[in-house]
Amino acid sequence: MPKLNPESLPPDAPFSTRLKYFRERTGKTRAVVGGLVGRSADWVKSLETGKIAMPRLQMLIRLAEVVDVDDLGKLTGDHRMSRAIYTKHAHDALDSIRDALASYPMPPPNTNPIPADILTGRVQQAWRGWHTSRYERDAVAGVLPGLIADARTSVRLLDGNDRRKAAQQLAQAYHIAQLYASHQPAPELVYMTGDRAMHAAQDSDNPAAMAGAAWYLNHVWRDAGEAAEARVEIAHDVAGMLRPADSSNDRALFALMHLAIALSHAKLGREGDAWRHHNEAKKAAKSLGAGYAHPWLMIGSGMVAHYAVTIHLDLQQPGLAAQAANNIDPAAIPSRTRQSRYLVEVARAHHREGDNVAAVHLMNKADEVSGDTFAFSIFAQSIVAEMLPNPPATVAEDVRKLARTLRLLA
Repeated sequence: MPKLNPESLPPDAPFSTRLKYFRERTGKTRAVVGGLVGRSADWVKSLETGKIAMPRLQMLIRLAEVVDVDDLGKLTGDHRMSRAIYTKHAHDALDSIRDALASYPMPPPNTNPIPADILTGRVQQAWRGWHTSRYERDAVAGVLPGLIADARTSVRLLDGNDRRKAAQQLAQAYHIAQLYASHQPAPELVYMTGDRAMHAAQDSDNPAAMAGAAWYLNHVWRDAGEAAEARVEIAHDVAGMLRPADSSNDRALFALMHLAIALSHAKLGREGDAWRHHNEAKKAAKSLGAGYAHPWLMIGSGMVAHYAVTIHLDLQQPGLAAQAANNIDPAAIPSRTRQSRYLVEVARAHHREGDNVAAVHLMNKADEVSGDTFAFSIFAQSIVAEMLPNPPATVAEDVRKLARTLRLLA
């Protein structure tokens, strides 16, 4: 089919018209476009008729690739690519966290640094707040700015082993800040904290600290669809520094590195490699005992099992993901935020299998476990946005309630 000149589109054409135009230009049906981006034909129709709003940036990029558009501006038209495209809302304290990360404190002479042991206690308290609170961002927002500033000052002023211990705590403070900033209109903070955490971990000369940093860097690159080989390589390299035979902590982190590699391979569709490394992670985690979970990374048998669902989904196997979930306890990880995230993943599997009633039930549970994790979930936003135009009658009010929670409706 000959390509038409995109200039023939009216300059003020909305996104809905542009999507339909470029889809038809490529000769693809709605079902084909929907299938290529993991959505239904009805979802594409709702976009093209304006029943649901323009999706987030990651989905926009996928749609542009499918309809053969090399410039997102041609697809979005006059619609500005505002920060709201990343998410509908930001946490109230986002600006204070941004200011803390953007400042470079210069301690005056005779400043007494916070001892590394005191920093350790404060970081542990912040992790407890993150994992046990229903609104984890609220729990850490008040302490993060001061924690980051004090840890940076201590790393600057302390020497020797005390400085290395402080650097480990600074890396963890950056991890918490990265988790806080995720799924908000602040992608630059997610990249910044991931990079800074790795530098702090390297300064600490501690392989365990580097393992934590490698895990969170993997999240950044994997979600952005970038640095596939680099993220696998760094996890391999850090795994080689660990001594899993010598301690349970190193064994847990060894499992974590293989889990990171498995997830990276799954994102690329490398099924054999994904399950091979997942099995390595499973074997290492199993040796820790059924009740073990790392105190802040939460790696253990439960977490490895949870991520099997994500691997199936990334391999485009929603039916197998739903089947796997039948044998996995959502409460197997002592972390509200991880449990809620997992429940949304299982909801995603059921939604892609066409069982929206089950998906709604699971999203309600995810919201009950962690209202914060659920409210900022990009996957939950996508699922509910797709259901909104024509929700199942038995759960229609639940869908609208979830949409209000996710700020898709006023």
